[in-house]
Amino acid sequence: MRRIRPRLPGRPLGPALAAAVILGLLTSAPEAPRTETAVPAAASESTATVFYWTKTKNWPAYNLHYAPDGGSWTTVPGTAMEAACTDWVKRTVSLGGASGLAATFNDGSGVWDNNAGKNYALGTGTITVKDGVVAHSDPCADTGTDPSPGEGHTAEVYYSTATVGWTTTNLHYRPADGVWTTVPGVGMEPACAGWARASVSLGAAASMQAAFNNGNGVWDNNNGGDYTLPAGRTTVKDREVTADAPDPCADGEPDTEAPTAPAKVSATADGVSVLLTWEPSTDDRGVTKYQVTRTGGTRGTVVTDVGSTVFSDTGLEPKTAYSWTVRAVDAAGNVSAASAAATATTGERPTAPATGKPLGTDPRKDPIYFVLTARFADGDPSNNRGGNQHGTSGNAANDDPMFRGDFKGLIQKLDYIKGLGMSAVWITPVVLNRSDYDYHGYHGYDFYEVDSRLESAGASYQDLIDAAHAKGMKIYQDVVYNHSSRWGAKGLFTPTVYGVRDAQWSWYYDERNEGFAYDGLTVEPKSGKSYYNGDLWSTAEPSGNTCVGWGTPTGSTSPEGYRIYNCQWPSPTSGMFPKALYHNCWIGNWEGEDSRSCWLHDDLADFNTENAQVQNYLIGAYDKYIDMGVDGFRVDTAVHIPRTTWNRRFLPAIHERVTQRFGAEAAENFFVFGEVAAFVNDKWNRGSVNHSAQFYTWKERGEYSADDEKAALEMYDDEQQRGTGSQPTSTNAFLDGNRYHTPDHSRFSGMNVIDMRMHLNFGDADNAYHNGKDSDDSYNDATYNVVYVDSHDYGPNKSSERYAGGTDAWAENMSLMWTFRGIPTLYYGSEIEFQAGKRIDCGPSCPLASTGRAYFGDHLAGDVTASGFGTVGSASGPVAGTLAKPLVKHVQRLNQIRRAVPALQMGQYSTEGISGSMAYKRRYTDAASGTDSFALVTVTGGATYTGIPDGRYTDAVTGDTQVVTGGRLTVAAPGKGNLRVYVLDLGGKNAAPGKIGTAGPYLK
Repeated sequence: MRRIRPRLPGRPLGPALAAAVILGLLTSAPEAPRTETAVPAAASESTATVFYWTKTKNWPAYNLHYAPDGGSWTTVPGTAMEAACTDWVKRTVSLGGASGLAATFNDGSGVWDNNAGKNYALGTGTITVKDGVVAHSDPCADTGTDPSPGEGHTAEVYYSTATVGWTTTNLHYRPADGVWTTVPGVGMEPACAGWARASVSLGAAASMQAAFNNGNGVWDNNNGGDYTLPAGRTTVKDREVTADAPDPCADGEPDTEAPTAPAKVSATADGVSVLLTWEPSTDDRGVTKYQVTRTGGTRGTVVTDVGSTVFSDTGLEPKTAYSWTVRAVDAAGNVSAASAAATATTGERPTAPATGKPLGTDPRKDPIYFVLTARFADGDPSNNRGGNQHGTSGNAANDDPMFRGDFKGLIQKLDYIKGLGMSAVWITPVVLNRSDYDYHGYHGYDFYEVDSRLESAGASYQDLIDAAHAKGMKIYQDVVYNHSSRWGAKGLFTPTVYGVRDAQWSWYYDERNEGFAYDGLTVEPKSGKSYYNGDLWSTAEPSGNTCVGWGTPTGSTSPEGYRIYNCQWPSPTSGMFPKALYHNCWIGNWEGEDSRSCWLHDDLADFNTENAQVQNYLIGAYDKYIDMGVDGFRVDTAVHIPRTTWNRRFLPAIHERVTQRFGAEAAENFFVFGEVAAFVNDKWNRGSVNHSAQFYTWKERGEYSADDEKAALEMYDDEQQRGTGSQPTSTNAFLDGNRYHTPDHSRFSGMNVIDMRMHLNFGDADNAYHNGKDSDDSYNDATYNVVYVDSHDYGPNKSSERYAGGTDAWAENMSLMWTFRGIPTLYYGSEIEFQAGKRIDCGPSCPLASTGRAYFGDHLAGDVTASGFGTVGSASGPVAGTLAKPLVKHVQRLNQIRRAVPALQMGQYSTEGISGSMAYKRRYTDAASGTDSFALVTVTGGATYTGIPDGRYTDAVTGDTQVVTGGRLTVAAPGKGNLRVYVLDLGGKNAAPGKIGTAGPYLK
């Protein structure tokens, strides 16, 4: 999700720098065109020619609905657009004396593109609108147009867009001794992935001066020097000009070049296991695997193929010296020279540690309690850490370090969560994080290591999993596949240095320290103050630096007035991160293809998840936590990874590992639910299937390239062309009349999702209900949707505050969540309206105590023992007062009722034959267990049910019994926050349970 992240200390706060950060200009900013380069003349045109990109819409017709600035709108649907060239339509309109126009586009039948409700603001002249990006060029222009007529030379120019991340590219040029084209120049056409192409006539000239731009004022003119490009084929990549270049989009020559030898191979022994790590090798085509050769011990030489740069060699002999070398292999089978050897001597064979085992039951039975571990309960103050922002954030004044809660505190308060009736705990990421404000866990650094700020003696992560399982509770681990921290990912790639440590920055950046190994807990010894920076800063450019413009001032300053240098902070366009492992662009369009292949934020270095080395690194890391016995994964930022990659690599790897370790049934019930963030009130996210939650619940239905990067683009284009109307549908969530039917999961991807549409609408329960069920035919099975009102990111309607609708509204929302399809989920503290109306997150610019992520442990102080799910045996101290709150009583009884009625947990539903706003019938049948559960539900309002089975029905809330004959039952309105659950008494094990629990403030 687009999580509200902290601003880095010392960053300028002005809009100019903010825009520069977004465009990645801090590290390699091209200057504006030089004065001798032609610039646009003052606009005197009274027309606009608007080109609109059709490839991702595939509408039957296109209309431009517009209003000149200060004028009136056209009559809906506007003026028809005409075909221009392949994938483009256009319309030229008169603007009178206006300097621009507001515009939207539509298909004439009610489908609109109005730029997420903001309309498009367009100027004059020639304008392109492509997947939400506005630029100024003619996409249908003849790129052979010669501004200096003559015969003779032609220049074929290829420009690499991989670094700049542009979706539109223009070539602005002049032949030697000729005149410049009109800004922005001629449009370049896509040539192949990462390259744009234009062919232009130079006449008698043998070369030209050139600059490149995206049509929106962002230029690459070679740092103000312009490019000199000769005739013939030329490539321009990362400011390097190659004359007489091979066609970068042609089929390559046979690969005969071997990769470089792996460097910095390290071996660390832990008992009879050794962890090997090394730096990635480079190759002109890409490394596909590594060969690890081990010598020593009685088995002699052993060679193992490894997909990542991390290898755990296990089962070795105790007290034995071993040596390892590593070679890199590319796709053509070329093998590098061997690395330098790394050696290690094993220790004693330890007693095999106990490992967890997932509970393996249907996840729909388990309501979820979501905690930010570091903010929930502090069981061990010795691992608390405030970090570099402890004072400036205001946390120090509250004695409230950002890392405060831990596993020990969570273990101690599991009975509180169980006493609420919640049987699954979703925890924030556990891997070792690295940033200046990383308590939330989403800035992963070492994915193979649990963050030591969460663990204590006797309270390791394994101890937490085991303690939860002993109470019949599941642990869902938040996992991140999309990005690492800005410090890289240990064992995959970590940059050597970011920026200059001069006299102005010495207060913040520690002196370079080769001997310091970051662990999140230990203070860097040379400075004696920092946990985070230590070894990544320098006063001189380091050897092997790849960051463009290192040490050059950007011209910007921090709020304190300190100069800012290139490479001071990470950037995808800086050359700092290798393209094979990390994407090298900023997101420009959140609902465009680049949202799946560019950086979200400068603290979140975006993995190239289509690279096998990255895939294996992540798969290997998360296998470790599967082996520990976690019960499922909540997948962060799932929408920012192509569905093909999920379906080909990550989801099968999860299923295979759980099956291998714990069996097929455990794998079937290992719960994976993804965050596919969408914040528009549409069934499909702004009409884009690739960015909609339900899309990720399905397998692929096309055949795509074997190469994952190509396949991702092919799938994106294919599904956008198919559009929303041809997406698969499902009846898995719906009853057939009154009958439950076996769901068809044959096309299920393996990923369930958070119900973003219900979340968005939970400002009002009735809206959430009607919007939620409107989408249910497009999920593979909506009964697995995770449903919540607010979270650590947003409240309803994309609010940046914790939900503050009031106790009655909270009770109504809960009554709906606990009885409608899906899995109810509660963000920590919502049961007492904790921090209602407070801003969820403001980074280090305000103290955590004033936000929605405040420390909750003060409300949990004392002792509590759960006698069952939803029941408390004893409680003392402040926690007893917490448990007496009205919403606590409400959620306890809701959990008791839901647990007693299988239809409310796993049932399909229908509204057929039912009057009433939030009223439905649900049924779950399982022949193997002999279960048959049928229930009629109404929330808040009254309802009439017709065509239902005759028989005796008992309300689980009041105990009222009604005998139905003629298939009709009328239920009076129970009132806001209240509900009725009439259960059909089918006798035996399927008898109606009667009144469940005792009347409370709402359920009565």
